Amino acid sequence: MTLPRALAPLRHRSYRLLAAAMALSLLTQGLWAIAMVWQVVALDGGPGALSLVAALGSGGMLVMTLLGGALADRVPQRHLLLLVALLQGGATSVAATLSLTGVLELWHLAVVALVDGAALGLFYPAYSALVPALVPEGDLLAVNGLEGAVRPVLGQAAGPAVAGFLVAAWSPGAAMAGTAATAFLAAGFLLVLPLTPVRREHADGAPPPGLVADVREGVRYVVATPWLLATLLFAAVMLLAFMGPFEVLVPFAIEDAGGGASQHAWVLAAFGLGGALGSLLVASWRLPRRYLTVMNLLWGVGCVPMVVFGFTTDLGVMLVAAAAVGATFQAGMVIWGTLLQRRVPPALLGRVSSLDFFVSLSLMPLSMALAGPLSELVGRSGAFLVAGLAPPVFAVVAIWAARLPADELAHPLDVGRPEPEPSSAAWMGDDGAGRAPVREGEPWPS
Repeated sequence: MTLPRALAPLRHRSYRLLAAAMALSLLTQGLWAIAMVWQVVALDGGPGALSLVAALGSGGMLVMTLLGGALADRVPQRHLLLLVALLQGGATSVAATLSLTGVLELWHLAVVALVDGAALGLFYPAYSALVPALVPEGDLLAVNGLEGAVRPVLGQAAGPAVAGFLVAAWSPGAAMAGTAATAFLAAGFLLVLPLTPVRREHADGAPPPGLVADVREGVRYVVATPWLLATLLFAAVMLLAFMGPFEVLVPFAIEDAGGGASQHAWVLAAFGLGGALGSLLVASWRLPRRYLTVMNLLWGVGCVPMVVFGFTTDLGVMLVAAAAVGATFQAGMVIWGTLLQRRVPPALLGRVSSLDFFVSLSLMPLSMALAGPLSELVGRSGAFLVAGLAPPVFAVVAIWAARLPADELAHPLDVGRPEPEPSSAAWMGDDGAGRAPVREGEPWPS
């Protein structure tokens, strides 16, 4: 029987194993998100305490991302993914034990969040570099569509829903125990995943470049590519405005509306289900002709419903707002993933993926840390106004400053098959300075 296009990658056994491990990793993240929040609440922590724990998790992830990108080009990616699963399982097992025995303190939870975040910093670049080694190039677009639908369902819907049930029925410690068990199950799938050799070419007899040189090469490419740099900078400031209020302040808006852990899980589930729908819709259509403009506007304008959380106590309205934000956010992510695969040289994709993760999330720890103080300074409604109305302005600035409409017209992705990209060194000048590949067209506008 022929599989639908979106499921075609699942015909490859190795990808099925990786997809199962990815699904369990997403469940782990969703479970942890709810368990961590309500464990802070159970410890009588407020927005400031939650900001601290969330910021440490984000900071650990951010610090490890660049190292993870360089390692993904040197170490078998399966080893890195297995290390991630074992770190997450081990750290949350400790937190669950401390919580269930009644001796957990806030600083314990903060340390576990830091370890969990550091592990996630290794996950994304290793996973991104491994997928093209397991599926043929013709299936990569289907992989994007499939993962774009599965990721929010498991990470923002199923995981939070299960954790919310465990917290409501038992305790945050029980939810953390479930988190650890899920992480260890992911490790089991990774253990049986075939080992894939690292795809890295070096000149005969030449020693491999150092980690710093690897990172520097990726940075040069990003800086030399206007559409890439502008989008990453926009994503960074968008998440600065949006992520802190969503992660830190939404639980307290729900609590003020008479809700608790279960209602918080419903809101995250709505965000995830909206994201799945947005992914499937975009994956079912042709790539937009104005793909850069559409993508950035989806992310920017999609934040506007965040304003709702500052001005309503109706849980139904909050659910609709969360679904709308999730749909537009994930729809943009599907376009972004396809764009990277089509316009970034394959030999640089792992490092560019890590830089994508690093730059776009660079201000997220600050966002988490500032959300609580900002709500105290301007009120929770004021903080949600900033979260909803600042990103559309940032999107328009990015589109205009980097001349994205001209770039997308010069590099259409909705017609035919693209020409092969140059090798990782082809965009480097004789003097070692970075320049955009020939296909990237115009240099950075003066």
